[in-house]
Amino acid sequence: MTEYVKIAILNDEVQANLLKAMLEERQIPFRLHSYHDFAYDGIFQNQKGWGHVEAPKKYRQLILDLLQDMNRRENGSR
Repeated sequence: MTEYVKIAILNDEVQANLLKAMLEERQIPFRLHSYHDFAYDGIFQNQKGWGHVEAPKKYRQLILDLLQDMNRRENGSR
């Protein structure tokens, strides 16, 4: 069984959904883990971020590059 490692913390649900679409398009195995806790109404997401992405270690740099590119586009620079 392939071991999944924590790659990066995601800022919000929009970023998580965009990353999900890009990873699915490239057929990269991954898991998204939300920090939302219904008992505390998501209070920890304000402190820790929306959640994180996990994937096999060999995809770490590719995922980080995709996130960096997303952040550049979001900030209006290329």
